[in-house]
Amino acid sequence: MSDGTNEEKARRRAMLIRAGIYIFATHLFAGFVLLLFALGNRN
Repeated sequence: MSDGTNEEKARRRAMLIRAGIYIFATHLFAGFVLLLFALGNRN
């Protein structure tokens, strides 16, 4: 019984880590795009 709950916790933790990485990467990409717009608008 405890193996199932440990596996469920591990799966949930892995999902949260993956979601955090995706959110971080998305914000990094959005910041890069905004930087490109700012540099392009400067000239």
